Amino acid sequence: MSPAPPHPYNPPMTTTPAPASAPASDALEVIPGIVLGEAELIERFVRSSGPGGQNDNTVSTAVELRFDVRGSTSLPDWLKARVLGASDRRLTQDGVLVLEAQRHRTLERNRADARTRLLALLRSHTVTQKPRVATKPTRASQKRRVEGKKARADIKKMRGRPGADE
Repeated sequence: MSPAPPHPYNPPMTTTPAPASAPASDALEVIPGIVLGEAELIERFVRSSGPGGQNDNTVSTAVELRFDVRGSTSLPDWLKARVLGASDRRLTQDGVLVLEAQRHRTLERNRADARTRLLALLRSHTVTQKPRVATKPTRASQKRRVEGKKARADIKKMRGRPGADE
């Protein structure tokens, strides 16, 4: 007896890359000049965790989106270095970014959510942080700090037994 064909809303749980001949409209623009191709994203559809009743028990609506940062041809080297240098638990040792989306009940919305989160993460690494300028505390602030410490020490001294320190 051969197995039944998969239901259209419950595709088999195999890791398949998106078609290589994807139209340009499906490309994701990180910032002007940096566009991720559909072929670089690998999506896997799994059953989401948590309550959901009959819908969740039968339909794979959660999306696991994988993006190989290290092997990407779309990202410039400076952006790859920033993403790989970040200590992010979603980044594997092989340089693959794994995002899981299961907030919504439908596969389409979870798919869009995963892609939006991927773009937000990549965009956050395109912004350069302003370097911190080292400053010196003012003499008045140093004086206030020392006076506060002395006052606190006096309060603590008063906690002991009378005449114990003599």
